[in-house]
Amino acid sequence: MPTFTAADGTELAYHQRGTGDPLVVLPGGPMRASAYLGDLGGLARHRRLILLDLRGTGDSAAPADPATYRCDRLVDDVEALRVHLGLDRMDLLGHSAGGSLAALYAARHPHRTARLALVTTALRPLGLRASPQDRLTAARLRQGRPGFEDAFAALRAWLAGEREYGLDVAPFFYGRWDDAARAHAESEEAQTNDDAADRYFDPEAFDPPETRAALSALSAPVLFLAGELDGGPSPALARRAAESFPQAEVAVQPGAGHYPWLDDPEWFVRRVTAFLDTAA
Repeated sequence: MPTFTAADGTELAYHQRGTGDPLVVLPGGPMRASAYLGDLGGLARHRRLILLDLRGTGDSAAPADPATYRCDRLVDDVEALRVHLGLDRMDLLGHSAGGSLAALYAARHPHRTARLALVTTALRPLGLRASPQDRLTAARLRQGRPGFEDAFAALRAWLAGEREYGLDVAPFFYGRWDDAARAHAESEEAQTNDDAADRYFDPEAFDPPETRAALSALSAPVLFLAGELDGGPSPALARRAAESFPQAEVAVQPGAGHYPWLDDPEWFVRRVTAFLDTAA
């Protein structure tokens, strides 16, 4: 397992899967170990995935200063990884909350960003986040499936702050609720640093007007990939986020939820590979 040292001395780990040109991958959660990404549905057959374990998650050490879990502070870790890898410019993929980190990196280091793929991410740095109504509207698309009524009641209670997130809510984050999806959902608690997650989206981490101004000058191609059944973000919210980038395209994966590489690996890999193969 390769490691490198962040600017503040924290030892960070990353995992490599596949061969070919490198693709640096930032996990979501927030602050979930990169193991949940697997090989991104087989994307490792086309690219060498560099899956970063953010500080305090997976095989990376916890920092001396917990304030460095803030999303904007993690940009320095991504830059340290680029330097460690010896890349002049890099292709970057961020999933969910990791997309916010990827966008902040691109805003701060535009000349180091070759291509930017943002998978099911709403972009808090732009002041955007999924609303409870977004999630409920997306959930209703599954009406008629077995167990929908009980699961929908649990989702509504969670969104209202009346209960904690639980496995009975998880089906709304997947396009299909099969054994693979259940195992994936069950692994989340053990893979997530809850204290770090509470700090990641600190409001002080973001300055939306400043970030929008920086991203408006980004020359790198950008892909927003949304799941048709995802409520966080919905395809409509992904399209709003894409408006802040000069060279952005939006792809909506049919029948997919928040983890589209699990719902239809072939569609996901084909679409992401087509984007990464475009000239930067």
